Amino acid sequence: MHNDSRSESYAAAGVDITAGYKAVELMKKHVARTKNEGCLDDVGGFGGCFGLNLAGMEEPVLVSGTDGVGTKLKLAILLDKHDTIGIDCVAMCVNDVICCGAKPLFFLDYIACGKNVPERIAELVAGVAEGCVQSGSALIGGETAEHPGMMPEDEYDLAGFSVGIVDKKKIIDNTKMKAGDVVIALASSGVHSNGFSLVRKVFDIDNNNPELTKPCAELGGKTIAETLLTPTKIYVKSVLALLEKVNVKGISHITGGGFYENIPRSIPDGLGARVRKADVKVLPIFDLIAKTGNIPERDMFNTYNMGVGMSIVVAPEDVDTALEILRAHGEDAYLIGDIVESDNKITIC
Repeated sequence: MHNDSRSESYAAAGVDITAGYKAVELMKKHVARTKNEGCLDDVGGFGGCFGLNLAGMEEPVLVSGTDGVGTKLKLAILLDKHDTIGIDCVAMCVNDVICCGAKPLFFLDYIACGKNVPERIAELVAGVAEGCVQSGSALIGGETAEHPGMMPEDEYDLAGFSVGIVDKKKIIDNTKMKAGDVVIALASSGVHSNGFSLVRKVFDIDNNNPELTKPCAELGGKTIAETLLTPTKIYVKSVLALLEKVNVKGISHITGGGFYENIPRSIPDGLGARVRKADVKVLPIFDLIAKTGNIPERDMFNTYNMGVGMSIVVAPEDVDTALEILRAHGEDAYLIGDIVESDNKITIC
């Protein structure tokens, strides 16, 4: 703790720098969980240092991804539950990085808040640290900025970025994809961190709808709130295990824009993914969103992951091996379609 560093004038203006020091002290135990062989120093310096092990790599390429959590934060703030939202922040970044075939190495976060409440900041970082543990990343630094006058005291925003590494020859670039290849789905844990502006409207979240915290039969007795706040699933370790054994031809992280925006991003011109709608294991929360909000099916598939957090394309002869590996690593992996010659990069039928 920096006992000699304090400013009564700055505190009177709305920024308590001693609260920042306390937050750092509280979060250190969480950060320590993420340490790996690349970590070179402790939290609190001016820059996060990470040592690269390039053994066995011919042309190492760094791959980076950055994202936030979006308006899912509104739900966390409303419920005063802040210890899982950091998992979402990490997931949105590392799940993107793994789509290139890169192994995430380290992560940094950025928290902007109306008022620095050290205990709440530590809860946020605890979630970030858990996401880092799940993805094998080191949390090597971050920033907490107090913004009085810019946002209410009880609100905050959370963002971050991940850096990973892959040998250039192993980058997944879809150039080997061809008609007849198979599309594998990896089940999501729920809504993840996308489409929450629509979710908030559908369930009247901003007005603290009392139905949010009541057991819901459609959700197996869980509440709408706890179901929506379920953290984004992190697929890094299972996909890395797959890449060791199988020639993966394309990976899509199904985020905002749903199937129609994200699956085409991993498919080359002249080919398209033909997704069998009946084979998609749509989670109950999506049925409830569609029913409550009277949302057309096309819009649902163009906004949400619908129960598929990631899609992976492999050759037909690799399907059995791929499913075995993914399931052995805890994934609900199953087939949802195939690759065909087409001018439309995705068809849901």
